[in-house]
Amino acid sequence: MAFQMSDEEFDSATTEALDLIPPDLADQLDNVAIFVEDTYEPQSWENPSTVLLGLYEGIPLTERGGEGWSMPDRITLYKEPILQMCQTREEVITQVTVTVIHEVAHFFGIDDQTLHRLGWG
Repeated sequence: MAFQMSDEEFDSATTEALDLIPPDLADQLDNVAIFVEDTYEPQSWENPSTVLLGLYEGIPLTERGGEGWSMPDRITLYKEPILQMCQTREEVITQVTVTVIHEVAHFFGIDDQTLHRLGWG
C-alpha cells in the first residue's frame, strides 16, 4: 500500500532534498526549474508501462557550448510512483532525496551507469 502524503509535505521533502546539495554545486544550478507532477506520461515511442520517479530535461553542463539564451533546464519529480514504493514518511524523504540527487547529477553530466555504480540509481 502506498504511503499517503499531501502535496505540501511532498514539496517540503523536495525542498529539504535540494537543501542537501552542497552550496558550491547549488550555485551552479542556474536556469533550472524544479517541478513535481503526479505521474510520468510515456512518450509515443516509449513502452506505455514506463514508470519514472524523476526526469531531467535539458543540456547537461558537460555538453554545453556557446549557446545563447536557452529555455530553463527542467527537473521533474513524480509523486505517485515515489509514494507507491514507500511505506513510511522517512522512506519517502529518502527516495525523494535519491531522486533529486540523481536528476541534479544528470544536469552536471553524470550518466545513469555511473549513478547506479555510486548508489544513486
